[in-house]
Amino acid sequence: MCPLRVNDSRNQLGWLSHAFHMLCLSFGTSHAQDLALIEGVAFVQHYCVECHQPPKPKGKLDLSAFTSPEHFIADALAWDRHLHRVRDAEMPPDDEDVPLPSTEERLAFVRWVETTLREAACADGVQPGPPLVRRLNRNEYSASVRHLLDVHFDAGEALPDEGAGGEGFDNAAETLFISPIHAEKYLEAARSVVKYAFADPRSSAHFLIAQPDDATSPLQAASRVLERFLPRAFRRPVKSQEAQSYMELFEEAYASGSGFSGAMQLTLSAVLVSPKFLFISEVPVGSDASVPLTDHELATRLAYFLWGAPPDDVLMGLAERQSLHDLDVLRGEVDRMLKDPHARKVRSVAQTFVEQWLGTRALGREFKPDVSIKGYDSELEGGMKYEPVFFFHEILTENRSLLDLIDADYTYMNRRLSRHYKVKGEFREQPKRVDIADNPHRGGLLGMAAVLAVSSHAHRTSPVLRGKWILETLLGEPPPPPPPNVPLLEESHGKIQPQSLRERLERHREDPSCAACHDRIDPLGFSLEHYDVLGRWRDEVAGLAVDARATLPDGTRFEGPAELKEVLMDRKDQIMRHLTRKMLGFALSRGLTHEDFCAVETILDDLKAHDYASRRLLLGIVESVPFRYKSGSNKTIAK
Repeated sequence: MCPLRVNDSRNQLGWLSHAFHMLCLSFGTSHAQDLALIEGVAFVQHYCVECHQPPKPKGKLDLSAFTSPEHFIADALAWDRHLHRVRDAEMPPDDEDVPLPSTEERLAFVRWVETTLREAACADGVQPGPPLVRRLNRNEYSASVRHLLDVHFDAGEALPDEGAGGEGFDNAAETLFISPIHAEKYLEAARSVVKYAFADPRSSAHFLIAQPDDATSPLQAASRVLERFLPRAFRRPVKSQEAQSYMELFEEAYASGSGFSGAMQLTLSAVLVSPKFLFISEVPVGSDASVPLTDHELATRLAYFLWGAPPDDVLMGLAERQSLHDLDVLRGEVDRMLKDPHARKVRSVAQTFVEQWLGTRALGREFKPDVSIKGYDSELEGGMKYEPVFFFHEILTENRSLLDLIDADYTYMNRRLSRHYKVKGEFREQPKRVDIADNPHRGGLLGMAAVLAVSSHAHRTSPVLRGKWILETLLGEPPPPPPPNVPLLEESHGKIQPQSLRERLERHREDPSCAACHDRIDPLGFSLEHYDVLGRWRDEVAGLAVDARATLPDGTRFEGPAELKEVLMDRKDQIMRHLTRKMLGFALSRGLTHEDFCAVETILDDLKAHDYASRRLLLGIVESVPFRYKSGSNKTIAK
C-alpha cells in the first residue's frame, strides 16, 4: 500500500465511497458506523490506492476492482491477511517525504475492517458447505481396510501419491479425483489384501463370522458375513437390494466351483472396489434449505477427522439410534475417541496433520541434507520427524494449551535425538516425553530439529526460508513470491575474508524490489541462526560469532529464539486463528471460503475464553455449523 497524492485521488474517491457506502447499507449499520466507514474510505484513499491500481498493482492487489460489496466480501480471507501488514507498520511503506498513518489510525483502520468482514460473514449466521463427496486418500484407505479385515500392513502403499489441496492437506475433496490408474490399483489392492486376510487365521476371525457347517449352508454363511461387513464398509445402513446384488455375485462364483472361500474372496474384493466404500458420499440436499447431516454422515465425518479411519461399532450404534446430534453425546464421543485404546489412530491423524501443516513430511523426501552436513542418518531422521508428532498428540489428547506450540517445557525424544540435542538420560528407539524446563534452546515448534531442517537449504541455514516458514506456517501471512530475474544470494566460497550470511543478505536486499519483503522475512529468520541445518545449537559460523539480532518493520527489537517466542506470544491470537483455519479445513476436507470466516472467529472466541485448551478447538470444530450441516442452494439453516 502506497500513499495516494491528492491530485491522483479524484477518480478513486467516487467508487471507494460508493462501494463502502453500499457495504454500510447492506449491513444495516448505524450513523456512528457510517462515520467509521467514511474514515476507513479516507484511509484507503489516502494511503493505499496509488500503488494498488492498474496497470501494475503492487503485490497484485488491485483495489480498483472493489466496486461493490460483493467484490470486497469475496476477498475477505485475503483482506484479513493484508490487515496484518497494516497493523505491523509494513504497509504503507516508509517512503521518504511521505506521511505515514499514526499508530491510532492504523489500529482504528484494522478494527474497522475486521468488524466489517465479520459482520458480512455472520450476517446470515454461520453457514455450512455443500454435501461432501470425495475419495478416501491413501492413509484413509489403509485404515479403512484395516478396520474391516484386521490386517496390519499398509494396504494402500501401492496407490498413487495424493496431491495437497484445500488448506494444504491431502484429504481435500477438490483434489481426490479418480482415474483409470486408480481403478486398476484399487482392484489389485483389494484382491491382494483379501487374499492375505483369508490366509491369516487372526485376520479372518475378525470378519469371517460364519462358515458353512452341518447347520449352516454356504448361502446362509455368506449372508451373515455380508450382513455385518457391508454396513461397516459403506459406513451406513445397507438397503436390501444392495445386499442382494453381492449375494448374487457370491452365488454365481460359488456355482462356478470356486468353493466358499474363493467365492467369498471375490465378493469381498468387489465390496472394496465399490464407490460406496472408496468414496465418502453424503446425500444431496433436496431443498433450498441447509439441513443437518444424517447421523451416519456425522459419524463418518467425526471418525475420519479424529481417527483418519471409519466409525467404530460404538459410533455406528449411536448413529443407528440417531443420538449423535445431541451435543452432549457428541462431546462425549470426542472425549472417548481421544483416549486409549484409540491412541494409535489419534497419533496417526496427528502425524498426517502435523507433517503437512509444518512441512516436515519433506524430511527425507524433498529435503535431504548435503553430504557436507555431518551427523545425519536414518535413525536421527526418524527421531526428528516423530518429535512434533508425539508433541502434538499429547497436546490434543491431554487437553494442553495450544500455546505450547509456541513455547513449552516438554518435548519427545528418542535415543538418537537426545544425543543430537545433548540431553542426558535413559532413552530408547521409541520417543519418550522429556522435561526440558532447564533447556533454554528447546521448547515449542521452533526448537525442533525437523522444523529447522525443512526451513533450511540442504547445505546451509537460510534466514529467508525460516522467516518465510514462520510467516506462512505459524502466522498465516505467506509473503509474495520474489520478483522475476532476482539473482540468487551470493555464496561466500573462496572469499579471502569470510563474509557473514547477514552481510550477504544485506547486499542482496539493496534492490528496493527485494527489500520490502525481506524487511518482514529476514528478522524472523535471523533470530534462529543459532541453530544449524539440523537444529544443533551453535555460537559461531565459519569462525564468525552468530548474530541473532532482529528488528521488525514496526521497530520491535529482539534477539535469539527465546525473545522471538515472546514476540510470537504477543501475536498468539493470529497464530491461533491460522491454526483454527487449518484444522477446520482439515476437518471439513475442503478449502475454506469467506463464508467460513464467521465459523473461524466463533471458534477462536471460544478458544480464547478457555485459555487456548486444545479440546476447545476440537469441540468448536465438531459442534460448528459447517461440520454438522450441509447446504442447499440458498444456504438457510433449517430450524
